[in-house]
Amino acid sequence: MSASVKKITVVTPSFNQGEFIEKTIDSVLSQGYQNLEYIVIDGGSRDQSVDIIRKYEKHLYYWVSEKDRGQSHAINKGLARGSGDLMTWLNSDDWYVADALAKVADAFATNASAGLVVGTGEMIDLEGRCTEVFVPPPSIDKSTLLNWFDGAWFLQPASFFRRSVWEQCGPLDENQHLVFDIAMYLAAADQGFNYHIIPHTLARALRHEKAKTSAYSWQVFMEGAMLMEAHGKTGEVRRVFQRLTKRLEDSTKTIQWYEQNHMNVVRHPLVRLVRPIAKLMARSDDQFWRDNLPTWVRQQQ
Repeated sequence: MSASVKKITVVTPSFNQGEFIEKTIDSVLSQGYQNLEYIVIDGGSRDQSVDIIRKYEKHLYYWVSEKDRGQSHAINKGLARGSGDLMTWLNSDDWYVADALAKVADAFATNASAGLVVGTGEMIDLEGRCTEVFVPPPSIDKSTLLNWFDGAWFLQPASFFRRSVWEQCGPLDENQHLVFDIAMYLAAADQGFNYHIIPHTLARALRHEKAKTSAYSWQVFMEGAMLMEAHGKTGEVRRVFQRLTKRLEDSTKTIQWYEQNHMNVVRHPLVRLVRPIAKLMARSDDQFWRDNLPTWVRQQQ
């Protein structure tokens, strides 16, 4: 192996992600990268996760399944064991596209001043459809990061950093449960590390109900706002609170309208006409119709 092929450490934290983790592991190992150090830190899963991890253990540098203090702690444990020149983590419901690691290694090799490399990431739904593409800003510095929640964000699985970044800016803050990655990015900017953007899609993230950023989206915004203020951005907590309050008010108005007009909708002649057909579709074997038809089609007249 050529000494110029930088070692990449990838850590996958996981807990009860048995339905997704095999795709994650396979996406890392199938990169075919010559100098890979892959570590899986499982939090003591009670589903099929450990059986899946054991299938691949001969290809892993290290793995463990034991109770931990959460995702940030698991990542810290893994990166503390890593010895790579380049490092990152990949959650157990995300995955890399082909040749991602090679492209990242090339980017670091040809940009000696780069402390972090960021590429494009895609959000994928459970049906495998791309729902959103996250192209990083043309340049990233502290001012860009402070506007993270105004659309200046990028996907964490599409980011990598040198060991020196980890040594100076790590470990992750275990008191942060939802925005610890942004906290590290801001710390790296404060320390003067340069971000380098590459025009390649590197990773895909799965959007599903159990994902933390989906299940606790309002907390992500609030924790993020407090983080931004801690780094000097004023008024962010109030602004985010106002945004979330308006969203809640809009949702409440929608529910109130439905409650007030529900019977009128159900009794509308057009609804009465199509309901028998829709009810037949709802009872069919087609999962699409069962999942997407509105609830009123199943209600009795």
